[in-house]
Amino acid sequence: MYPNLYYVFKDWFGVEWKGLALFNTFGLMVALSFAAAAYVLSRELQRKEKQGLLLPREESIVVGKSASWGELLTNGLVGFIFGYKIFGVFINKLPEVNIQDYIFSREGNLWGGLLLGIIMAGLKWREKQKHKQAEPEQRTLRIWPHDRVGDIVILAMIFGILGAKLFDNLEHFDDLIKHPIDRIFSASGLTFYGGLILAAIAICIYAYRKGIMVAHLVDAAGPALMLAYALGRIGCQVAGDGDWGIYNSAYTSDAYGHIVKADPDGFKDRLAKDSTYFLSGKVLDADGRVQYVTDRTYASLNEVPKAAISGFTLPSWVFAYSYAGNVNRDGVIIPGNNEDHNRMLPQPVFPTPLYETIICLFLFLIMWSVRKKIKLPLMMFGLYLFLNGFERYFIEKLRVNQLYEFMGLRLSQSAIIAVFLMLAGVIFILFANRKKGTIL
Repeated sequence: MYPNLYYVFKDWFGVEWKGLALFNTFGLMVALSFAAAAYVLSRELQRKEKQGLLLPREESIVVGKSASWGELLTNGLVGFIFGYKIFGVFINKLPEVNIQDYIFSREGNLWGGLLLGIIMAGLKWREKQKHKQAEPEQRTLRIWPHDRVGDIVILAMIFGILGAKLFDNLEHFDDLIKHPIDRIFSASGLTFYGGLILAAIAICIYAYRKGIMVAHLVDAAGPALMLAYALGRIGCQVAGDGDWGIYNSAYTSDAYGHIVKADPDGFKDRLAKDSTYFLSGKVLDADGRVQYVTDRTYASLNEVPKAAISGFTLPSWVFAYSYAGNVNRDGVIIPGNNEDHNRMLPQPVFPTPLYETIICLFLFLIMWSVRKKIKLPLMMFGLYLFLNGFERYFIEKLRVNQLYEFMGLRLSQSAIIAVFLMLAGVIFILFANRKKGTIL
């Protein structure tokens, strides 16, 4: 596993540059997924603009003015936050700093924050002074929908993170009540559907206010969202952020995470050996201290979720993965490993992020290939909702999540939302067929 770039460079190039621990691999893949989605969305919006389905909007701006106090304060505040954290990291002893926890803490360097804040405010002032005119003038610009992709991506990032944290804390409400500060400010714990729902609401409101036809915008966003999800799941797999599946009892692993086929009693024996982990979520560290390592505990070993599927001619890691060195520090300690991320799952699980990456890339290619053939507004978005819900509903059968009673079934929060997404997709498709030629 590569929780951050420090581990990537150490494994690939044999160098130990602690400063690279600042760059979380999951975060980098999320950033890449946003960039890819922005590119796909921009291309689709331009295609619809050429078809005359989306039109520009004229907006007036004033040029030649000096920087306002609001602009200077905003730039200064952004610079202060980055300087406070970045200077704090490099002034502290990095081996003693947990980067992920540090970023969400109140620790930092005041002078570094002030320095970068002043620099950022100064650069903004200088930029405005360069274009300052004796008489500021008002200009009218024609702004096309694809010119607003940057704003849309920023809204998606902000409200996506807020929604993801909100839904994750609702799903783990008991833990939120016990540790509210830790849960709210933790860098982990993100639920995709929460982010999707809140971001979608914010973007639709923004589009309506900017005169963008929402039906065509969401149609253009469908393929982009599918691609972004596929790439984001690569980050989940590489970092080992906990979105893995249930245990695969057809395999077992040794103390270092090497996967082998299990004999008839191998899986049960390994459960018994690490029963403390499965029943209490605690194991002893190298100094003999009890460490909390997982929130997935069970009343008995018989309740540990599992399925037996062997790999046939495929490599074993396709069906069983131990996530050694995962970013969550979940599992038992790897012997002789003194790194910050030195734990692995005591039993291999199904690598569901890998499955979702493969499936969603395939679904993206399908959507991309048929997009020009679909002429009805909201049809493409309906297709996205149905395919996304369908994929997630069935992948939840292999994932580890809290289950709820829903219409006589025991489903996870994501599976319940997936059902509603499939229904919404069908409704949008039927609505699009009934309203042929109508644009919302």
